[in-house]
Amino acid sequence: MKSKKRSGASFKQKPPESPTLFLDRSLGKKTVAEALRGTGANVEVHDDHFPQDATDETWLTEVGKKDWIVLTKDRRIRFRAIERTALINAGVRAFVLTAGDIDGAAMAAVFVKALPKIRFSAKYTPPFIATISKTGSVAMLQQLTN
Repeated sequence: MKSKKRSGASFKQKPPESPTLFLDRSLGKKTVAEALRGTGANVEVHDDHFPQDATDETWLTEVGKKDWIVLTKDRRIRFRAIERTALINAGVRAFVLTAGDIDGAAMAAVFVKALPKIRFSAKYTPPFIATISKTGSVAMLQQLTN
């Protein structure tokens, strides 16, 4: 008599959902978002959720509550006390593009190249800040604590 219970070997698990990426206003509205969406990524853009003049601590708090991954090119965000506190308190996973003056298409290419590592980061406990270089390499900058 055969058991009707599925074995662990034959049971197919649903793949984990792709994390949602949140683009800070510094990354613009279209070029980077469209490139990432073209890879199948879930992307939310700052201006679709917040006014242009929303403070960083306001949107960081809300984005953290939604467990979205922050993409930004604001290299100073980790040094400003208010933003750092918001990152920590909201449990944000943030990726900072360290390349200086590059255009939207170049930024888009960097983020697309870094996307597999950004997705992989979901296994790390937030809050943290990681950097993305011009070559698309990702490095953990610091695990944040109070």
